[in-house]
Amino acid sequence: MDHEHHHQHEAGHEGSHAPGHEGGSHADHGTGHSHGHGSHPATWRTAAQATLHCLTGCAIGEVLGMVIGTAAGLHNGATVAISIALAFVFGYALTMRGVLRAEVPFRQAVKIALAADTVSIAVMEVIDNTVMVGVPGALDAGLADALFWGSLAFSLAAAFVITTPVNRWMIGRGKGHAVVHAYH
Repeated sequence: MDHEHHHQHEAGHEGSHAPGHEGGSHADHGTGHSHGHGSHPATWRTAAQATLHCLTGCAIGEVLGMVIGTAAGLHNGATVAISIALAFVFGYALTMRGVLRAEVPFRQAVKIALAADTVSIAVMEVIDNTVMVGVPGALDAGLADALFWGSLAFSLAAAFVITTPVNRWMIGRGKGHAVVHAYH
């Protein structure tokens, strides 16, 4: 389901618990409603979608940074720094792409992306890079080594699991990815 269609689907069926309701399990809807913090849908599904959106940009930046650093023979600190920088660049760029399609001026799109994704990307980067640095030999493994790719995949999965509740909390308060909803 594409990002824009998902939000239309979510808005049209928020709170629906009818049997046979398409698009997820009862657990996606049962406890995920915002309580008195505005009209932002703070379901687990919305939080997971926001996290996947950020994770896509982060993953592109992380993988590219790790590949560049490893291929260039840079020390681990430089490789991690490049990965973090590129994760933020690609994370913000994906959000801006959608906002710019809504004909929002570039400067405003930058502000929206910063408001929408900064905390989410920062949490992901802390988790992702902590795992990569913490797995013995992961950063020193070559690009052809399964340890490198396995550690990177595990670190991104851990980042998703830990960041989803953070995004849910922020969306429920009208912050984070909730600021992007008006532009879809």
